[in-house]
Amino acid sequence: MNKDRRPGPGGRTKSGKPRPGTGGYGKRRLEGKGPTPPASMRPGHPAQRAAERKAEQASRGGTRKPADERAATRKPGGERGGEARARFTESKSGDGGEVVIGRNPVVESLRAGVPSAALYVGPRAQTDERVAEAVQLAAGAGIAVLESGHGELERLAMGGVHQGVVLRVRPYTYAHPDDLPRRAVNEPPLIVALDGVTDPRNLGAVVRSAAAFGAHGVVVPSRRSAGVTAGAWKSSAGALARLPVAKAVNLTRALESYKEQGLFVVGLDAAGDVPVREMTVADAPVVIVVGSEGRGLSRIVAAACDLLVSIPMTSATESLNAGIAASITLYEVAAARATAG
Repeated sequence: MNKDRRPGPGGRTKSGKPRPGTGGYGKRRLEGKGPTPPASMRPGHPAQRAAERKAEQASRGGTRKPADERAATRKPGGERGGEARARFTESKSGDGGEVVIGRNPVVESLRAGVPSAALYVGPRAQTDERVAEAVQLAAGAGIAVLESGHGELERLAMGGVHQGVVLRVRPYTYAHPDDLPRRAVNEPPLIVALDGVTDPRNLGAVVRSAAAFGAHGVVVPSRRSAGVTAGAWKSSAGALARLPVAKAVNLTRALESYKEQGLFVVGLDAAGDVPVREMTVADAPVVIVVGSEGRGLSRIVAAACDLLVSIPMTSATESLNAGIAASITLYEVAAARATAG
């Protein structure tokens, strides 16, 4: 054996060189570090950061928000196309907001005036024309533009294809259902409620029509319903900045509360006995309830309605989505009120 390769103390040979496979450390230094600690104790792990936030909140005497407040900042799932699923996602950065990812979706959102908190751009992405346009639009709107590394963009995009650009959208502040009738001044309240509509683009279209025909607000359930996302902002064409959307923990109870306040609750149903043009309560305080395409109103919501009206169509096999059905009904209500006034 070569004298220089003989084992010596401290994991080194007599010549002072590290023994093969030791890295220059002795046996004790090569011992394992024990079992892997739980996720909440690993520095940098999301569970560890969440535990720190919880401990800090407890030290300050804080408590969790009520379920309805938490639901108001939660982005519900929806019936979206592949593009929407790939491009819109909920941020887990702790701010409760939504993020829009990808060059084209980000530019479209900025053009539509979607309220945004910050634009995150990768260092190499700024040479792209679309990204440069996004930076210019954000700067013009007073939105912070931040240069971010690949890791930060991946975290914000939650693994989605961000193409070097991520837009963080501000969380929407929902109204309370009881606030909507109070917005009617010297006129009967007109409110639209959505039951089972899970596509944010339909929500935005309904808000746009409601604002155009003089409605005072839109109500959606806290669960299993579309919320105000970037897609809803874009399809509303800015109407969400003028017309409030309220979230009800229980839509049926909200409708019953409206009835106690003197509002008629009218549901749109293909099997309704009264055609929408013959609705006699159009000039009274009224809530128009619109169901989802195909399924329509749920049984319990339909039972809570004072009246079920239908939109006559030449083909019984056709159906209207929530946005179009709401537009037709709101037009008829506006026309009846103009005639009565």
